[in-house]
Amino acid sequence: MGITIFERTTRRVLVTEEGRRFVEQARKVLAEARHLFIVAQRSDGPFGGPLHLSAIATLGPYFFPRVLRKLRDDYPTLALILGEGLTGELVPKLIAGEIDAVLLTLPHADPALSTAPIFSEPFLLACPRGHPASQGGGLTWDDLPANERLLLEEGHCLREQALAACSSVDHSSRHGTSLETLKYMVAAGEGCTFVPALAVTDSDAVVYSPLPLPDYSRTIGLAWRRSDPRSAAFAALAENLRTFARSLGLPLGAP
Repeated sequence: MGITIFERTTRRVLVTEEGRRFVEQARKVLAEARHLFIVAQRSDGPFGGPLHLSAIATLGPYFFPRVLRKLRDDYPTLALILGEGLTGELVPKLIAGEIDAVLLTLPHADPALSTAPIFSEPFLLACPRGHPASQGGGLTWDDLPANERLLLEEGHCLREQALAACSSVDHSSRHGTSLETLKYMVAAGEGCTFVPALAVTDSDAVVYSPLPLPDYSRTIGLAWRRSDPRSAAFAALAENLRTFARSLGLPLGAP
């Protein structure tokens, strides 16, 4: 092409400024090429081939096991490939065509994506046994001392929701890399956190208390590329997931 795309040294590789523009356009070309194969595929299935469906890390491990059997029943010929990650990782992959759809927290404003709400999920306050906040009518998340609020590490949207729901947090306190790690920290007496309802199990060694709605809840939705020719199939998938969420007792739409 007559341009230098990469600047190489013995320790690192950088993308040049003209190379950055080249790579950006190349990604668009490759994404459109993948769309061409989707359109050309001959299949009676609703998605015309394998479906790469991912979810944010605070949802996937708890929702996928519940919904997988229904997806198999609704789409018996579909090759389903599941994944999970952080919102900041999954959305760029979705836009680039590396995955087909993502279950994430709404609202998510991106002109390249279409979204549909699936359900609203309440949060519960998780505290060590005997903690004052574990007593009925006791402290809530916002009432806790700053050094007793445990958060997920940066990159999790649930962390941002926790920060938005309280006035202060001790940023020097330890953070958890996952919801399960946070549960272990709470059980060990390190502090309190809040946990999405689907992540709560009878085996958790913590005490859960309800939090006031709608402030302590999140809306889960399905996102897919606006340019994807399978938009109608994704809208139908969202409706199927919404119906299943109703069977779990989860409210629908925005809280």
